[in-house]
Amino acid sequence: MSLSLFDLSGKRALITGSSQGIGFALARGLAAAGASIVLNGRDTAKLEAAAETLRGEGATVATLPFDATDHDSVRTAIDGFEAETGPIDILVNNAGMQHRTPLEDFPADAFEKLLQTNIASVFHVGQAVARHMITRGAGKIVNICSVQTALARPGIAPYTATKGAVANLTKGMATDWAKHGLQCNGLAPGYFDTPLNKALVDDPKFTEWLSNRTPAGRWGDVEELVGTCIFLSSAASSFVNGTVVYVDGGITASL
Repeated sequence: MSLSLFDLSGKRALITGSSQGIGFALARGLAAAGASIVLNGRDTAKLEAAAETLRGEGATVATLPFDATDHDSVRTAIDGFEAETGPIDILVNNAGMQHRTPLEDFPADAFEKLLQTNIASVFHVGQAVARHMITRGAGKIVNICSVQTALARPGIAPYTATKGAVANLTKGMATDWAKHGLQCNGLAPGYFDTPLNKALVDDPKFTEWLSNRTPAGRWGDVEELVGTCIFLSSAASSFVNGTVVYVDGGITASL
C-alpha cells in the first residue's frame, strides 16, 4: 500500500523547459514512476532529441513546443493538447533563466526577461492547465523554486526576487485551487550541477566556497531531485498544499 502511493501509472505529466538540466531529469524520473511524459521547450530539435532518449529508455513521451512566456500561445497549446490527446494530470513548471550582474548595473531588459521567464510563465502555464484540472476535480502542480527563494547572494538580486515570487504564487495557487482538488507545491533546489550553473561549476573558487558553505559538502546531482518531485506529483502528497520543499544539502538550515 505505501509504495502504491507513489505510483504514477496512468498519469500524464507536462514538464516545461524539459529538454535538458533539471527539467529533463524530472521528466525521466516521473517516467520511471509510471507517468507518460510531455516535454516542452522552444527548441524543437532539442525537444525531439530529449524525447528520443527517453523513448529509448521505455518511456511514453510526447512533445509540446510553445513559448511559456506567451499567454495566448500557452492557452492554444494546452487547450489543443487536452482536446486532441487527453488530460494533463501533473504540471511541473520548470522553465527558467539566470542573469548575473551587480544590481546597480543590472540591465532593465534583462530584468524584464527574468520576470517573464521565471514568474509569468508559471502563471500562464499554471492557469491554462489548472482550468482543465479544476473541471476534473484533481491535479498536481509542482513549481520549481530555488534556494534563492529563501536566500540571496551577490549579482543575482532580480533572480532572487523572481524565485521568491514563485513561492508566493504557489501559495496563491493552493489557496484558490485546493478546494477544487488540486495540490500546488514548490520544489526548491539548492546548488546543482546543471547547464544553468555552468559558470559556477567551472569556477574552482566558487565550488570550494559552496562545498564549505553546504553541510553536505558538495554540489547536488539532479537525480536527487526526483524523489521529492515524485512525492509532490503522487497520491502520497494528497494533503500537502502551498508548501515549498527545499532539496539543498542543508544550505538553508545552516549559517
